[in-house]
Amino acid sequence: MSASYLPSGWTAGQADTINDALRRAVAAHGERLFLDVLGERYSYADLDREACRLANGLHDLGVTKGDTVATLLDNHFDAVVLWFAINKLGAISVPVNTAYKGEFLRHQLADAGSAIIIAEHDYVERVARVADPLESLRNVIYRGPHPEHIQLRRPMLPLDELRSSDSRDPDVPVAPADLAMLIYTGGTTGPSKGCMITHNYACNEARQMVVCLGRTAQSFTWTPLPMFHLNAIVTTVLCNLMLGAKVALYPRFSVSNFWPEIERTGANEVSLLASMFPLLAQAPDNDAMKRCFGQLQIVTGAPFAPQLQKIWRERFGIKAVNGACFGLTECAVVTMTPFGEPEPPNSAGKICEWFDIRVVDDNDVELPRGTPGELIVRPLQPHVMFEGYWQRPADTLKVMRNLWFHTGDIGKLDEQGFFYFLDRKKDYLRRGGENISSFEMEKTFQAHPDLAEVAVHAVYSELAEDEVKLTAVLAEGATLDEATLCRWAIERLPYFAVPRYIEFVQQVPRSPVGRILKYQLRDAGVTAGTWDRNGSGIELKKR
Repeated sequence: MSASYLPSGWTAGQADTINDALRRAVAAHGERLFLDVLGERYSYADLDREACRLANGLHDLGVTKGDTVATLLDNHFDAVVLWFAINKLGAISVPVNTAYKGEFLRHQLADAGSAIIIAEHDYVERVARVADPLESLRNVIYRGPHPEHIQLRRPMLPLDELRSSDSRDPDVPVAPADLAMLIYTGGTTGPSKGCMITHNYACNEARQMVVCLGRTAQSFTWTPLPMFHLNAIVTTVLCNLMLGAKVALYPRFSVSNFWPEIERTGANEVSLLASMFPLLAQAPDNDAMKRCFGQLQIVTGAPFAPQLQKIWRERFGIKAVNGACFGLTECAVVTMTPFGEPEPPNSAGKICEWFDIRVVDDNDVELPRGTPGELIVRPLQPHVMFEGYWQRPADTLKVMRNLWFHTGDIGKLDEQGFFYFLDRKKDYLRRGGENISSFEMEKTFQAHPDLAEVAVHAVYSELAEDEVKLTAVLAEGATLDEATLCRWAIERLPYFAVPRYIEFVQQVPRSPVGRILKYQLRDAGVTAGTWDRNGSGIELKKR
């Protein structure tokens, strides 16, 4: 490895907690605007006061330090407040994807072992359908009107009853090494696993964004990204809170509402997903877009292809774009280009101070610069990586071979320390910014009586991420058609996981030991016999 970018070695780093970051922000900024949600505006003091009220209400309900609290919430002020409230108690937030239902939802609630789940009123029915075998579940808290006609053998309480009149800080001792969150992986090679995220991990990733994105106290970041991902709650909400900056949350991405929202809020920065960039770039002009020309100083998201960056600069007057970073839930951001520094085309950023990274072969032998291999990672500061998988020590050890975290991602490093992502070693899928568990997908489809064999795999997408394809063998005598199967799947899968493509085949390719060779299915892609949902008239509702 070239001495010009050798890691500096182990250092103490900067230890912090989410709770201390909030206290500092309130002391420094108080009544300054922090959060805008569809025109409802909240100060730093508002956030802290309401978080204390909910923290005290949760404590009265029996939540104590180290307990897990699951949430199934849309983007709004309460979702942000509850995250801070749970952390004030030293409890562990478990934000669940709001599209989850059935086995996806049951598995995460069971695995986290939460005694309490807080859900939107219209999601409570999903919880009720999987609640009976959840031995740890004690209370269901609903936000909004009382859910009607729900059969649930657990007490249901409205969220408003949790808002204590006591707005004092519970002042529970919380250390940087204490857990703040469980963020579940896509479960690509088995059931999804909860990544244990400490307070210091969250705070350090927020600080990383300052370096990568050049944010300041004058930043006003607009995002439609969901609060159940680190991208929004840590790299936007927590990051801006630590700077004294502002955040605008939008419930769900909309091409038609994007520019009117940018104009309404006055935001000077947006945080998006890769799949959103071409949709906005290709959308027709509108008056709000024209009036906002040059308003956005920074647009961020990864990957952000150079040709799309050019369109955004020329058509929308964007001052700077930034997408050159690479990270995983287990390791935060392990390569990045500091804001304003030059970078080679198509790189994913440069080796940074928080992590030691190497590219190795299958025997963990480091490869020469420019040679593709698996990226492995270890921390150079305390508690900047995940603490392992929740209650899964064997799975943790499996990815920590030779005491290095094995990412399962293939890439290469150049002589200047820039990383280039090339491919995925693991067989997993990603669509619309969501990691999708092929294991859980296949478990769902295996329950259909007309399917004998199933394989869920990725195929190429024109929107920079994967499209999902189901390749299946019909049971003997079955007359099932693709459209019927797709409608069946819509009732049982998160909207983003419903396959766009379905193909019925006589047999699936297998290895000598019987494993389905998904790489062959992926390479075959969209064949002449593949059914495409996009031409079927079937629509997905993003709920």
